[in-house]
Amino acid sequence: MTIAIYGGSFNPPHLGHRAAAETVIEQLCPDRLLIVPDQIPPHKELPEGSPTAEERMHLCELNFAGIPGLEVSDRELRREGVSYTADTVERLRADFPEDALWLVLGTDMLLCFDRWYRFRCLLEQCALAVLCRGDGEREQVEEKAEQLRRDYGAQVRILPHEPIETSSAEIRALLPRRLGKESLAESVYAEIIRRRWYGALPELSWLREQAYAMLKPKRIAHVAGCENEAVALAMRWGEDPELAAEAAILHDVTKKLSTEEQLQLCTAYGLEPDPTELESPAVLHAITAAAYAEERFGVGEAVKGAIRWHCTGRPDMTLLEKIVWLADFTEPTRDFPGVDSVRALAQEDLDLALRTALGMTLRFIEEKGAKPCSITAQALRYYEQTDRR
Repeated sequence: MTIAIYGGSFNPPHLGHRAAAETVIEQLCPDRLLIVPDQIPPHKELPEGSPTAEERMHLCELNFAGIPGLEVSDRELRREGVSYTADTVERLRADFPEDALWLVLGTDMLLCFDRWYRFRCLLEQCALAVLCRGDGEREQVEEKAEQLRRDYGAQVRILPHEPIETSSAEIRALLPRRLGKESLAESVYAEIIRRRWYGALPELSWLREQAYAMLKPKRIAHVAGCENEAVALAMRWGEDPELAAEAAILHDVTKKLSTEEQLQLCTAYGLEPDPTELESPAVLHAITAAAYAEERFGVGEAVKGAIRWHCTGRPDMTLLEKIVWLADFTEPTRDFPGVDSVRALAQEDLDLALRTALGMTLRFIEEKGAKPCSITAQALRYYEQTDRR
């Protein structure tokens, strides 16, 4: 049996890593390809905020899923200390004494290979499979391979490979800027956003795609309008427009669920709505959407609060909460008596606009013969008293 070993920190694993694994499968044709994430990389420190070794292994399982003959191994995670490749290969040789072992390397790793920890031991235990680009690398790789063969009796095979031009370091730098998605498998990107590893912030186009898929088609125009209005109000009043966009995109993400499904989500998330909210099922989606947005998309407290209170409002709302509440009330598809005056007020006096809209909301509910949520009445009283101070 032939076993290929592809190790690294995989922080995070990306499409370049996947393409390399596919090249190994196609050209080396091993019976097994082991992906071996480091516990503690020997040649560099992991940046602060990186996932744990177990979490990076999970990302590897997502990244390499579906490649025949490939498995993600926890061999280096099961031992303490620095993850030296020589130690890993030595243990593999003990487990598989009759099998051919191939260590997968990139060009950079080959060129410094004779400076690795116990590299002679490695060459006694396994052969080297080197991924090599054709744009001038080949001659350099051939020279190094020949030197290793001559000086140490190494067995080296060169695998032509057209890499995807990216690196984990570049991706880590892009993720906090709402970039980098195109270099990651969809499942890897979604997990990174969910956990907000590397300080990642979701690309808003991706977030829209995820949210819109959960909406009834007729609601998409409302959500898009709410986002545009929230961004405009955020820029007018000095709030972060990208946080406003996140909250607006996700504010109705559970809206299409039935009352029974809303209540089931409340139970699942351990949520306890106000009794008057339970009497007004139309507002339950704000509660469940906030919890769902946190669980699936990793939103922070500010965005979560803006989603949570976008239906009822509350006393002493944050600036972002006010903006999303008013954006939901005034977005362009809204057409009812008084909405234009609230739109105009929102550009001049945010609290006055909020107080006016809260009053309109309560009157509308009462005219329908329904019982308003107590929290909305409390919010109106709060802003009326604030205005009199």
